[in-house]
Amino acid sequence: MKYKLHLASFVSLAILYCSLAFGQRGTRVGYIDMSYILETVDEYNKANTLLDKTIENWKKEIELKKLQLQQYEDQLNAERIILTPELINDRELEIQDFASDIIRLQEKRFGPNGDMIIQRSKLIQPLQDQVMTIVKQVAEEKKYDFIFDRSSTATMLYSAKNYDISELVIKRINRQQKIQNRKEQIEALKSKTSRLNN
Repeated sequence: MKYKLHLASFVSLAILYCSLAFGQRGTRVGYIDMSYILETVDEYNKANTLLDKTIENWKKEIELKKLQLQQYEDQLNAERIILTPELINDRELEIQDFASDIIRLQEKRFGPNGDMIIQRSKLIQPLQDQVMTIVKQVAEEKKYDFIFDRSSTATMLYSAKNYDISELVIKRINRQQKIQNRKEQIEALKSKTSRLNN
């Protein structure tokens, strides 16, 4: 019984000591600006350009369909005098089906679960994952308790610049990119020299 009492008091004192030591250190808070970080990364800009081109092609595709719909409507109006009521009704149904197809295509491309959202996620998610990995490393190294994203929906009414670790994250991303580029250059040189030797 004495052993359990000593153990319980020792554990209680250890917990109290740890909480006092942690409490004296204070909470360290930092923040990043994800939008700013992503805009400075070349891969993000390339991915964004690619996505913008794809979106532009989708818009052209929809505009062409709308022009085609307008031509169908104009043609029906021009021929309405010589067509029977049954043929007019059939053509109107075809035009309505074509208009519905256009609406479905718009929803497929630009809807809440559309291709644009899916493509953006595929292109940008790996970069965001890379940023989050680096943020976690920085937070552990610098002993931050919390890191906020200033560009997200969380409200940050004030933030001192000295807590902004965005530049540190950008430097690490650039360093990783340089290392990757060097590896690719070395591989290209190795393959080139092996081709020359053969």
